[in-house]
Amino acid sequence: MTSRRLFTAALVAALPFASVFGAQAVAQDLRDITFVQPSPSAINSFPVFVAIGEGFFEEEGLNVTVEAINGSGAVLQALSAGQAHFGRPGPGPLIAAKSRGVDAVHIYNVAARSNFGIAVQEGSDIQNIEGLRGKVIGTGTADGAEVGFARNVMTGAGMVEGTDFEFLTVGDGGPATAAFLNGEIDAYSASTADTAILNQRGMAVRDITPAEFGRFFGNGIATMADTIANDRELVEAWSRAFAKGHAFALDDANREAVLAHLAAGNPQEGEDKEFQSALFDAVRSKTVPTDDAEHLGWYPAAVWEEWQEALVAGGEIAAPLDDLGAIWTNEFAKIGNEAVGG
Repeated sequence: MTSRRLFTAALVAALPFASVFGAQAVAQDLRDITFVQPSPSAINSFPVFVAIGEGFFEEEGLNVTVEAINGSGAVLQALSAGQAHFGRPGPGPLIAAKSRGVDAVHIYNVAARSNFGIAVQEGSDIQNIEGLRGKVIGTGTADGAEVGFARNVMTGAGMVEGTDFEFLTVGDGGPATAAFLNGEIDAYSASTADTAILNQRGMAVRDITPAEFGRFFGNGIATMADTIANDRELVEAWSRAFAKGHAFALDDANREAVLAHLAAGNPQEGEDKEFQSALFDAVRSKTVPTDDAEHLGWYPAAVWEEWQEALVAGGEIAAPLDDLGAIWTNEFAKIGNEAVGG
């Protein structure tokens, strides 16, 4: 586990890329809360930035600071070390962390539809997952959600890491583009945002992920089990504000305000308005609940089971968890939806 000193240093190093709110004067009775996200993108965490911009967190008595760090593993380390109250890790890393004793819990299914895919260059001869046998798949981080997703897909095709394919951590954006151009990687396990950025930067890619993996939800909001047990009012307040931000952003009537909040959260993303708008549409579409969902943020138990089976098959965890149900809950998403009249 990363020590407090090392983790603090990592946060300081990330600050040039972090979206930090709360610099303005706030009422003395607001409680300071830290949210950690696995990348600098405001669009990927859009309900948080909208809830900040619209004052939904402030209505709940919260002053939220957003810190960007590198990947789901770092997010879970931050939560475990008490450096943050809430974060947005992927389900695969969460299950793996629980197997190591990290008692984190997913409380809101943000990416209800898979926000990851395995992409190849547009002109590649590779047409399907079987074409990746003996190939190298690039990833943005060594232990992020995109790694677990890709391993899940490859395991489903009967391939074993280290024997039938390799992962190579190359970073995202420019480094990923360079890895393709240099022939270091044959494919890239990417989020919806990563794919859009590659295409926007002139590296045309196409997704070859089998359609059946669309049911594997992606990153969601997590907190520690101790926080739920000992600070339930905080978790309920966060959930109400977050759900309001999510619902507000799903309404096209609020589009202009939403994009302004996202530009405030990450000015670089807001420089190209056309790209910002297209990327937001792509990311937002992945947060729309599936047809069988009861409400925004709802988790399907069966897919948690499938995630765990994939991690066991891929060797990421040695055995199923004793209590898979302990690492996720729908109760706070329901509370949040009640706050928005859902």
